[in-house]
Amino acid sequence: MLELKNISKTFNPGTVNAKLALNGLDLKLNDGDFVTVIGGNGAGKSTMLNAIAGVWKPDAGQIIIDGTDVTPMPEYKRAAFLGRVFQDPMMGTAANMWLEENLALAQRRGKRRTLRWAITNKEREQYREMLKTLDLGLEDRLTTRVGLLSGGQRQAVTLLMATMNRPKLLLLDEHTAALDPKTAAKVLELTDKLINEEKLTALMITHNMKDAIAHGNRLIMMNAGRIIFDVSGEEKKNLTVDMLLEQFSKASGQEFANDRALLN
Repeated sequence: MLELKNISKTFNPGTVNAKLALNGLDLKLNDGDFVTVIGGNGAGKSTMLNAIAGVWKPDAGQIIIDGTDVTPMPEYKRAAFLGRVFQDPMMGTAANMWLEENLALAQRRGKRRTLRWAITNKEREQYREMLKTLDLGLEDRLTTRVGLLSGGQRQAVTLLMATMNRPKLLLLDEHTAALDPKTAAKVLELTDKLINEEKLTALMITHNMKDAIAHGNRLIMMNAGRIIFDVSGEEKKNLTVDMLLEQFSKASGQEFANDRALLN
């Protein structure tokens, strides 16, 4: 479903601020894989997601989604393939629009627009049923401005919007990092539910090693723009945080440098 071939990216090349962010990165995800991604500060995790999403073009390499080479495609064209949830709950929704309007926009993403009524009664009923699954009482707040919802509610809605059209690939960029622990656990539970029910292929960056171990069927660790550890199946289930830190030291020859990860 996803193949990254020898992806390289250097920011500010030829200057004193040159930064090699991705260094010949190779990665392949099979259909239905749910992969968690961890790594130290500046390891290239978010840079990799931005490369897949088309925020910028790589200096070298290919990005293939479900057999289609999307490397030359601009970001807006890749929207037909991808769903994405950001770390900031404010980024995935339009704060001044109603909840039902946000859902309608997500439903029509990548599709041709017409001059019919914006939202039909049938669609409203569909939105109510979808929101019921969140168990947050939002099914009766369709005409509430999204900006009035809590951060956890907005992130849950963003997750629902990102998966409405069953994307080829779901990108989760530390999507629980800005939430309190209880709300983060609820959003992660919802994440598991949506991915499993829709049989989605997903890539989730997290700074929480326990979450990286507990969720998904595969875990990859990045350092200096490359993958240094890749584990799945029973071996992943048996991992501990201490084992991950040891693997990082072995593979990189240095200590793990991410205060948020270590504190968690």
